[in-house]
Amino acid sequence: MKAEGLEQYSFDKPMKSAHAFSALRAIVRREVVKFTHQYGRLFSALVRPALWLVAFAAGFHNILGVSIIPPYRTYITYQEYMIPGLLGMVLLFNSMQSSLSLVYDREMGTMRLLLTAPLPRWYLLLCKLMGGAALSTLQGYAFLLVAWLFGAELPASGYWRVLPALIAAALMLGAIGLLLSVYVRQLENFAGTMNFVIFPMFFISTALYPLWKVRESGAEYLYQIALVNPFTHAVELIRFAAYGQLNVQSLAVVVGMSILCFLLSVIGYDPQRGLIRRRGGMEA
Repeated sequence: MKAEGLEQYSFDKPMKSAHAFSALRAIVRREVVKFTHQYGRLFSALVRPALWLVAFAAGFHNILGVSIIPPYRTYITYQEYMIPGLLGMVLLFNSMQSSLSLVYDREMGTMRLLLTAPLPRWYLLLCKLMGGAALSTLQGYAFLLVAWLFGAELPASGYWRVLPALIAAALMLGAIGLLLSVYVRQLENFAGTMNFVIFPMFFISTALYPLWKVRESGAEYLYQIALVNPFTHAVELIRFAAYGQLNVQSLAVVVGMSILCFLLSVIGYDPQRGLIRRRGGMEA
C-alpha cells in the first residue's frame, strides 16, 4: 500500500478536542433528527417488538415456563423474560437500518463529503457508530415505555441500571452492521444480507427462550451456536443489568466484538467503492 494510502487509516492523526466534539455532536444530532422525521420507521421500531410481546407472549406464556435461573431470584412471567430479548431486537433492527443508510450515503457520495472533514477517518466512523447507538438507546427506552403500558415491567431500579448495557450492546451491534456495510457493495445486496444476519442472530439466542430449554429439547447444535452468538451475550448483558448484576463473560464478548468489528471496518472502509459512477450509462 502506498504511503499516502496509509495516512487515511492512521489512528494517530492529530485533531483538536473542540473540533472533534463539534463533529460528534453534529453527526449524532443528524442521526436523531433524521429519525424523528421518519415516522414510519419510528412506528415500526415500536410496533414490531410490541407485537411480539402481546401476541407471542400471550400464546406461549403457559407453555414456556421459566425456572429460577440467574439473574432471577424467583419465578417470573414469560412476558418479563422476553423484555431483554425484545430490547435486543430493537437495537439489532435499528443497527442494521443505520448501516443500510450508511451504504446509501456511500452510494450517493454523502460519506465522501463527510470524510473530507479535517478529522481522521476512524473518528468520523466512530461518530456515525455512536450516533446509531444513541438512536438505538432512545428506541430501547421508548419500547420499555410501551412494554410498561402493556403491563410488562422491569424492577424499578432496572430502568436506569440497564442504560450502560443498552449502550454497550448498541455499539456492538452497530459495529457489526458497520462491518457489513464495508464489504457489501450495493444497497440492494445489503438489504438481502440483513435477512441472513438479523433472523439467525435473533432466533438462535436467548431472546425468546433460555438456553437450557434448547439443550433439554435435544438441539445440542443450536445450543452451541447460541453460545457463540454475540447477540446472545448482548441480550444477557441487558438481562443481568436490569436486575442489578453484571455478566462478566457477556461484557467481555460485547466489548471484544465491538472493538474487533470497528477496527476491521476502519481498515476496510472505502467511501468510493460503492460510489455511483456513470460511464456511458453504466455503473463503474
